[in-house]
Amino acid sequence: MSNKIRLDNDKTSLVFQIVNSLNQILKEDQNQKQPLFLSINEQFLLKLVTGIVNKPQKSYIIGITGESASGKTTLVDNASKALLKDGRNNLFTTIRCDDYYVDASDELKRAGSYENLFINGYSFDTPEAINLALMKAHLTSLKCGCSIKSPEYNFVTCESIPDKIEKNPSLIILNEGLFVLSPEIIDVDDIKIYVFTPYSVIRERWYARAATRGKTGNAADLQFENVNSAAQIYIRPTMQHADIVVNGLTTAVYIEEITEKILSAVNNILKIKKGIE
Repeated sequence: MSNKIRLDNDKTSLVFQIVNSLNQILKEDQNQKQPLFLSINEQFLLKLVTGIVNKPQKSYIIGITGESASGKTTLVDNASKALLKDGRNNLFTTIRCDDYYVDASDELKRAGSYENLFINGYSFDTPEAINLALMKAHLTSLKCGCSIKSPEYNFVTCESIPDKIEKNPSLIILNEGLFVLSPEIIDVDDIKIYVFTPYSVIRERWYARAATRGKTGNAADLQFENVNSAAQIYIRPTMQHADIVVNGLTTAVYIEEITEKILSAVNNILKIKKGIE
């Protein structure tokens, strides 16, 4: 048997070892009271693992979306805690839609209040409210190995500060937000995840968070009405494009635990690959 054939066979074996390990984790997940994974495309999983085995240094952009207050940030933050335990400096970085909101501080000042701003028709829940072109350019740069400086957005004043947060290229680029599976962005996503959460839970979470951002009473009601109608148009339809649908009711602790299991399963088997090449 030639060395090339042997190498190809060894890589194929590694792919199926990783897929089998991941499937075992997924099977255990389904036995949980609140499993994390609601659905996953098996063909996608095989394709992804094959890519990781063949090109272990390739960067992957993971697009994570869902309705406002669905649990996207909780998923990303707690997955990040698990990734940090790996210890590698270049393992992951995070790009959030929330940082790319277009500056609306002048509009807020002219309106005099959030309530008037919403009455005048301003919406934070349409793609036009976010600088998706800049975010896509930054994602592309990171994937190509270049550092970027993302803006920072203040949800109380609606001010956007450009070039505020330095982000470095990494193996995993977590891209989280309302519109990361939108037509403007979806083509740069390697892995597409949708966070599904029941409407009643989203509504409760949303009002609690709105209060921390200075929106209460009629102002909050007006915005949530817009949030819900915009989600029907821009967010919910994107679930059909997701490779993975996850449960927005899963606990933060469990998200961290299962991320650790997945990372460990992939890392342990990839260590074998180093001895093959």
